[in-house]
Amino acid sequence: MRIATYYRLEDLYGKYGGYISTKELLSEGFSNRQIAVLTDENYLEKVCHGCYWMPRCGHKKPDDYKCIEVCLSDPRAVIAMKSACYYQGIIKSEPDVLAVATERTDRSVIKMKFPVERHYFSSGYFQHGIERIETKFGKYNIYNIERSICDMVRLKDKTVIEILDCMKEQTAQYKRVLGYGKLLEEKKFTQGEN
Repeated sequence: MRIATYYRLEDLYGKYGGYISTKELLSEGFSNRQIAVLTDENYLEKVCHGCYWMPRCGHKKPDDYKCIEVCLSDPRAVIAMKSACYYQGIIKSEPDVLAVATERTDRSVIKMKFPVERHYFSSGYFQHGIERIETKFGKYNIYNIERSICDMVRLKDKTVIEILDCMKEQTAQYKRVLGYGKLLEEKKFTQGEN
């Protein structure tokens, strides 16, 4: 490949800031063959179908890169449960598997380089508690803390008890979780309350 191709790619680092789609690369004048060669030479790192990270852009991947990359793969996906609690700052250690929620009818492929656990929700239940996070690297959807904890209770995740014990110190947030649980008809919250 000509040296001018590498210079053109360097010009894109400032414009796109890290992540770039195949469509954007093609619109910038790169061919599919050039994209494949740049990937083989580690100038581009394939994130998912149609999306790349530019490792030589001068930025390191953000802490929430998994969230961004999953939503690049499926823009309707929502970070859920224990993963949402981690990225919202409620728990300190990152879960081994990224929990993601999608609607039952969503059959988009989520094939990532890290483990992903997918949960399917009915469309009526899926919409509650979604927050949209925008960063300089990209956007992603995440369930709020209250919704995440209610889902963990509903799916019988044993770590939810530890999370709730930590939250009792934050009275206002703990009460919001209890109220949200009642809203979603989670009777386990009200029966388990001391």
